[in-house]
Amino acid sequence: MAAFAQQKSYIPPEDYLEIERAAEYKSEYLNGEMWAMSGATESHTIIVSNLIASVHTQFKGRPCRVYGTDMRVQVDITGLYTYPDVTLICGERRFLDDRRDTLLNPLVIIEVLSPSTADYDRGAKFAHYRQLASLQEYLLVAQDERHVMHYLRQPDNRWLLEEFRSQDDAIDLSSVTCRLSMNEVYENIED
Repeated sequence: MAAFAQQKSYIPPEDYLEIERAAEYKSEYLNGEMWAMSGATESHTIIVSNLIASVHTQFKGRPCRVYGTDMRVQVDITGLYTYPDVTLICGERRFLDDRRDTLLNPLVIIEVLSPSTADYDRGAKFAHYRQLASLQEYLLVAQDERHVMHYLRQPDNRWLLEEFRSQDDAIDLSSVTCRLSMNEVYENIED
């Protein structure tokens, strides 16, 4: 007897958005498939809060916005709809439609690494993000150690990596004129 693989049905992007906007939980979308997002650990949540608080203070009085995990980002070229942990933008914000819940032109995306998503965030997800013409910087923040990887887009479209591990380090986000101190990022995280 032959085994048959269960075929998943294709969900068009328009249907995904309709389902997602009515859902009680968040799901990402790619190539006609939706997948639910998992919850976060205490460390993950604290780091995201620290990042948002630090950036928000620096954005006061400027035409800049910091968005948390509820702002969806669409990578139009690849079809990915996703929820970065932190998204930064200065200047004009472009949205998919009048609902203003799907951002199209982030300048900086920050992901806090979880054991279940770290490889995806470093690899395939970053490959999607690199297709965003607006994206200038990508930060990967470890939650189990003091370690931040900062990718900066170069004029020739290559990405330069700089890593930070010392509590005295500070990360300059040049595209949004903002500075994150490692002490602030990891404040209240138990070693």
